[in-house]
Amino acid sequence: MKYPNVHACNFLFCIGLNHEKSNAKMRGKYSLSVKVQEALYLEAARMKNMGEIFIISTCNRTEVYGFVQHAVQLIRLLCDHTEGDIKEFQEVCYIHKNQNAINHLFRVGAGLNSQVLGDFEIIGQIKKSFKLGKKHNLSNTFFERLINAVILASKRIKNETRLSSGATSVAYASVQYIINNVHHIATKNILLFGAGKIGANICENLVKQTKCSSITLINRSNIKAEKISKKFKIHTKSYIELQAEINKSDILIVATGAERPTISKSMISTDNPLLILDLSVPKNVSEDVSYLQNVRVCDLDYLSQITDKTIAIRKREVPKAELIIEQVSDEFMMWLETRKHVPLIKTLKRKLEQIRFEQIKMHKEINLDFNEEETTVMSNKIIKQITSHFATHLKRTHVQKNKSADSILSFYHLDKMLHE
Repeated sequence: MKYPNVHACNFLFCIGLNHEKSNAKMRGKYSLSVKVQEALYLEAARMKNMGEIFIISTCNRTEVYGFVQHAVQLIRLLCDHTEGDIKEFQEVCYIHKNQNAINHLFRVGAGLNSQVLGDFEIIGQIKKSFKLGKKHNLSNTFFERLINAVILASKRIKNETRLSSGATSVAYASVQYIINNVHHIATKNILLFGAGKIGANICENLVKQTKCSSITLINRSNIKAEKISKKFKIHTKSYIELQAEINKSDILIVATGAERPTISKSMISTDNPLLILDLSVPKNVSEDVSYLQNVRVCDLDYLSQITDKTIAIRKREVPKAELIIEQVSDEFMMWLETRKHVPLIKTLKRKLEQIRFEQIKMHKEINLDFNEEETTVMSNKIIKQITSHFATHLKRTHVQKNKSADSILSFYHLDKMLHE
C-alpha cells in the first residue's frame, strides 16, 4: 500500500533499534544529538528520492520514519551520521512498513514499547522531535495528523488507565534499584552528576523515597544545579569539585548528555565501596571503571529487570491501552482513506468547471441578454454539491470503494486529467 497525496512513488518505512535487541553500548553508537539530527534533516532535504522524515532518538531507542522506495535508504542515512555501520545495524534493527510503521509509533507513544512499561516521557520527546522536523520543512500533513493522533491516544491512556501509575520510568527504576541494593541508605553519601530532566526526576524520587540527608548535585551549568537544589533542598557543588566529591561518595548517579565518557578510572581513588548508576546514552562512565574491585557499575539495561508491584499493575492495563490505540488509529486510517480520493475529487471539480466554461461561452454567443455573473454563482453551488456528494459516497463506500472511484473516472473521462 502506498499513500497518495504524500509521496505516490514511496512507501512509509520505520527503521530503528531499541533496548529489546541491543544493549546500551550498541544503542549509543546510533544515538543522535540534536545537532546531529539537524545535519541528518539537512541531508535528507537534499536527497532526490526521499520524502519527509521523522526522527526519534532517546536513551532507549533511535528510530527514523520516512517516505522512501526502500528501507535501506533510511538505514544508510542514519549510519552516515553515527558511529555504527549498516551491517551491524541490520543485525539488531527492526523495520516496519506502512500500517505496521503506524501501529509501531502508536505503541511507542503510549509507552507500551518502553524499557520501563508505561513511560510517558517518550511522548514529550516525540513532540520535540516533530517540532525539529517542521523547522527543517521535513514534515507534512500526514505526519502532523499522525503525531497528533499518537499524542491523543497517549493522553487518553494516561487519563483512562493506570498504565502510568507509580513514579516515572528511569528515575523511578534507579531509585528502586538503590533502595533494594544498598543497606542503611539514610547514612550514605549520594552524588548526582547531571541536572537535566532525568537528574531532576531522580532528585525528586530520592527525596521522596529515601531518608538520605546527604545528596549532592553537580552540573556543568551551576544555574541549573542551584535551581534544582533549592527546589528539593539538597547540596550543590561546582563542576571543578567533581573528582573530589566522587571520592567522598557511596553512590554516584551519572545522568549527563555528553557524547563521550565523563567518568574515567583515573578519577576514582577511593578504596571504599562505590555504586555507580550510568543513566546516559551513549554511556558516560568509561568501561575501565568496572575493573576496579570496589566499584559496581549499573547501566540502563540492568534497570529494565525491575518487576515490582507497579509494573505488575501496569501490565494488567495493557489491554485497555491497546483498545484506545485501536480506536484512535482507526479514526486516523479513516482520515487517510478519505485523503486517497482528494486528487480524484479535485479532478472531477476541474472537469465540471470546464463543462461550465464551455456552456457559458456557448450561451454568451447565442444570447445577448445572458447573465454570466448570476449563472457563475449558481453553477458554483451546483459544482460544490456534486463534488460533496461524491466525496461522501466514496467515504461511506467500504467494500466497493475502488469500483466507485473507477466508475467516476470512466463516466467523466477523467483518466487523463487526473495525471495532468
